[in-house]
Amino acid sequence: MSNQLMIYSDSDRCIKCWACQVACKQWHETKAATSSRRNVIEYTSGTFPHVERTFLSMGCMHCEKPGCVSVCPAGAITKRGEDGIVVVDRDKCIGCHYCYFACPFGVPSYDEEGMDKCDMCLSLGVDEEGRPTPHCVATCPTQALYFGTQEEIDEVIAQKEATKALAHVSQV
Repeated sequence: MSNQLMIYSDSDRCIKCWACQVACKQWHETKAATSSRRNVIEYTSGTFPHVERTFLSMGCMHCEKPGCVSVCPAGAITKRGEDGIVVVDRDKCIGCHYCYFACPFGVPSYDEEGMDKCDMCLSLGVDEEGRPTPHCVATCPTQALYFGTQEEIDEVIAQKEATKALAHVSQV
């Protein structure tokens, strides 16, 4: 059983309300017009009048083999063995931006204190089970964000697919 923690974003539920982003900034006391640990991204496809908009709440993916960790010359970025959360020691960050260029998702952002990114609210403490409580997940009004281990997220996705299949059968 994997102990890798992750946040899954269900684009079928996201309404681009930015509650996740606002909650993150509020809880981490992020200064206005500076770095952002979570962003809502919009994808548009099709041609008028058949245009489809898809929204996705994005933060650090806490990759299995994070490129940001391997390129950081200051050793400021590490991946925790106990839960797979990728963390940044901002006191060690030299602001070189190598991690930004190595990240396939463009997640690292910078302010005067160095690089900042999602740590699943680990910096705000943990619950009685030793898990952080991501405030973006707790705040999402449509429950588009899920937090858990790979197995827990796989179960959420399987339930989602089963519900879609059942809805499709009942429409036929």
